[in-house]
Amino acid sequence: MGGPATTDRVGDFLLRLFSDPDLIPLGRFQGYLAPIISRLRTRKIQKQYQMIGGGSPIRMWSEYQAGEVCKILDETSPATAPHKPYVAFRYADPLMEDTYARLLSDGFGERGRAIAFSQYPQFSCSTTGSSLNELGRLRDKLEGARNSINTQGICWTTIDRWPTHPGFVKAIANNITKRLSAYPEDRRRSVTLLFSAHSQPMSAVNKGDSYSTEVASSVHAVMQELNFSNPYRICWQSKVGLQHWLEPRTDETVRQLIAKGKKDLIIIPVSFTSDHIETLYEIDQELIEESDHGGSLTRAESLNGSRLFIEALAQIVREHLRGGLKASRQLEQKCLGCQKESCSKSRDMFCQGA
Repeated sequence: MGGPATTDRVGDFLLRLFSDPDLIPLGRFQGYLAPIISRLRTRKIQKQYQMIGGGSPIRMWSEYQAGEVCKILDETSPATAPHKPYVAFRYADPLMEDTYARLLSDGFGERGRAIAFSQYPQFSCSTTGSSLNELGRLRDKLEGARNSINTQGICWTTIDRWPTHPGFVKAIANNITKRLSAYPEDRRRSVTLLFSAHSQPMSAVNKGDSYSTEVASSVHAVMQELNFSNPYRICWQSKVGLQHWLEPRTDETVRQLIAKGKKDLIIIPVSFTSDHIETLYEIDQELIEESDHGGSLTRAESLNGSRLFIEALAQIVREHLRGGLKASRQLEQKCLGCQKESCSKSRDMFCQGA
């Protein structure tokens, strides 16, 4: 999704976010409601960004990670070199449309190859799915509709999910181990690990969206890497609106465990690979700093500039380049009852001939 780099960009960010029916479906009144909701929320969200340094660091981390991955690939996959990094966000600069235009101006339109590498490890129709839908719309808009991506223009493939990739799992486990080492040895094995992921409306879960099961698979893989050394739970944060969402909530889970005397807790971001407002404000400030248990309630570091993580990203791309598939086979599976034309088009774009 990206994040506003400065507080004066918050309004634009929110307007784009609430205007996207793939992410937040508001029905036929979306065009009317989105500006109202974004205006009502702008001042509150601006204050939150002020408290984490005046803007989101996600662009900085994304550009750093992408650049480092391409350096590794140039060395380890010379047959496909040179590799050039591009970052594209849905609701903040650099916007996907601008990045797509850069690809064309850089010559990729002459049968160049581009990999849409989703930085959501776990697939959801509202995140990776909606991003691929937008990519399909931009392909038609900027390159012209055509029957096959192999006939002309950019040859797109996608890495649409990687919830249990060994390198990703090891990078998370490594950060947990580092955080556990800060606890006294006699308490270390009793620390509860709270894996926190962005929540999702139950309406999406009931339609068959795979996000919650892929989050659970990530958590299980991490705990296997740790030899199930500690008790653990999965919890969910960042609910928006009045619908019923995945539970238990992260903040409520923390309160209940502390009330039961279990105060040694580590919160682990498992669906966020870089720091942004959900980690730096929601977890660090709203949950940890405002509690009376800052010494025992902590957070595992986000992956950010972790070398293990960056090497894992490079390995994922290298495996994709060698594998020959345009997308994972699972991308072919649409949610039950899905009638969205954009979903059908994007899946055709990546799955035909896969």
